[in-house]
Amino acid sequence: MAYWLFKTEPDTFSIDTLRTQSTSCWEGVRNYQARNMMRDEVKEGDLVLIYHSSCKKVGVAGIAKVIKQAYPDHFAFDPESDYYDPKSTPENPRWVMVDIEFVRKTERLIPLSVLKAMPELENMPLVKRGNRLSIMPVSDSEWQAILDKEKLPSQR
Repeated sequence: MAYWLFKTEPDTFSIDTLRTQSTSCWEGVRNYQARNMMRDEVKEGDLVLIYHSSCKKVGVAGIAKVIKQAYPDHFAFDPESDYYDPKSTPENPRWVMVDIEFVRKTERLIPLSVLKAMPELENMPLVKRGNRLSIMPVSDSEWQAILDKEKLPSQR
């Protein structure tokens, strides 16, 4: 099993949306490096930190589990979709998606400011300047360090 961080804008799709739906496809990835990771490395059973970005309260909001490995992102074939790509076809799909299942919300949103202050995460792409990937790997030790921050210092 591996660990991942998937970024989402909560106005579009949040951890609460996933909780309500229980399961969802993770579509719309349009970066080749992120696509390659999703296609080649993300596997059924992997756990995912759901990270809210481009909002007032940026940070880790919950956990999901991958329940279906990469398959063609059919939204790329739909001219009405925001994710339409005329160069992607069912015979030669350019983009993929995975299915995820809600596991739980974190006890609190773990803010980016807290993550950036953690020496254990200094090599994590999320805390480095200029990183825009919507999907990134998380090491075992990074995963544990992040989840150790669920409680406020006064609650530990």
